[in-house]
Amino acid sequence: MRLLIAGGGGFRVPLIYRALLSGTFSGLVTRLVLYDVDPARLAAVAAVLKSMPGGQDGRVAVECTTDAAAALDGAGMVFAAIRPGGTAGRVADEKVAQDLGLLGQETTGAGGISYALRTIPRMLDLARLMRDRCPDAWLINFTNPAGMVTEALLPVLGHRVIGICDSAGGLVHRAAHAAGVPLAEGRLDGVGYYGLNHLGWLYRLESGGRDVLPDLLADPAALQRFEEGRLFPQPFLAELGMLPNEYLYYYYRSEEARAAMQGMAQTRGETIDGQQRALYPRLAVAGDDAYRLWEEARRSREEGYLAEARQDGGHRDEEDLAGGGYERVALAAMRALAGRGDTQLILNTRNTLPPGSAPDRQAPLPAMADPSAVRPAIPGLPADAVVEVPCAVTRNGAVPLPQQAPAGAQLELLQRVKDVERFTVVAAATGNRAAALEAFARHPLVDSPERAGRLLAGYEHAFPDVGKMWEGGGR
Repeated sequence: MRLLIAGGGGFRVPLIYRALLSGTFSGLVTRLVLYDVDPARLAAVAAVLKSMPGGQDGRVAVECTTDAAAALDGAGMVFAAIRPGGTAGRVADEKVAQDLGLLGQETTGAGGISYALRTIPRMLDLARLMRDRCPDAWLINFTNPAGMVTEALLPVLGHRVIGICDSAGGLVHRAAHAAGVPLAEGRLDGVGYYGLNHLGWLYRLESGGRDVLPDLLADPAALQRFEEGRLFPQPFLAELGMLPNEYLYYYYRSEEARAAMQGMAQTRGETIDGQQRALYPRLAVAGDDAYRLWEEARRSREEGYLAEARQDGGHRDEEDLAGGGYERVALAAMRALAGRGDTQLILNTRNTLPPGSAPDRQAPLPAMADPSAVRPAIPGLPADAVVEVPCAVTRNGAVPLPQQAPAGAQLELLQRVKDVERFTVVAAATGNRAAALEAFARHPLVDSPERAGRLLAGYEHAFPDVGKMWEGGGR
């Protein structure tokens, strides 16, 4: 198979290549094409791949290009992980919000809306090019904010686009390990999870037909064994009755997160930007040492993840730092889409159950419901919206599995953030400034038309191309 990575100069690309060289995914790809607009970043990543153990044995041929059309020709699968504006853009995403006293984070809140506004137009360009150059290829989207970007691409690529994130799946596996529940490879039987990208909850975890999640939530020692269990007080989790995705820290403890970020000498974006500015030129000329330098930088980067939530100076556990998240999810999805064996994964896809599918046993259909009617996998959210949910993945695509209806508070937050996402998609796809303002104003972490106006003006100043989006009223 010919696999194209759009954003091939990205920092995480070596994780994918490493997974392709050995183990479960070995032999799946024969040619890896790296496409990026920055030739210097391509050269640096190519040096890392070449110096990696097994990187020169020819099992996976590597090609680098800055020509998107040529890169797409013959592609059977496309991974997309682009970042318009680079890491400097992330700095502005965070700083504009923080300078207004708001929480500044890459994908959550105002920063995530800004990121989406400048990313969705570029991803739409890629999707249209795919439709012309490789119409039968699948797009597996890593590009953040993954849920919004995936939803924006559905009108162009339909079911052939799937969004991925390792956060939800990682939560499930870490919780299962802490609870002593074995999870069969490629199966999510007995797992209940509903949400949007970076906004979801694990609400059921079965073993032997019994839900063991209440026992886990009542066990302070067990919760201390994994990241999400340490992020929130045990009494809060026990009362909630669910395990939140780690990004819900920014909602449940927003003032603490905001204050911690304001108190840091550098934002997360500034730290990563500085690291990569220093690292990439070194990688390109490091020869056999490039892989070691990259691996050291990767571990350092992972160590700083969600640092604002560890104000006691604590560190992430070795298990959290072991590496390998996005690449495992993406390659597992790719293998199933290629017909090499079905699997179950938590993915971002349309919230539509296939006709005749059985409901979640804890959320039966209302009496006299029409079994042929379109039904959502997550009740209470639009069936045509992109959600993050367990899916069955086959050569025909990703099909969501039915989930329990979210409780009142969770459903209210999901509905509100989904409205924000849909306004953002409209703004980015059609050049509608009023929709962008509405997205900022409605977000729970902004919640003010006045602040929305100041935010959008700040981002238009930081990213002139965002302001130009409104000039023609569309693309």
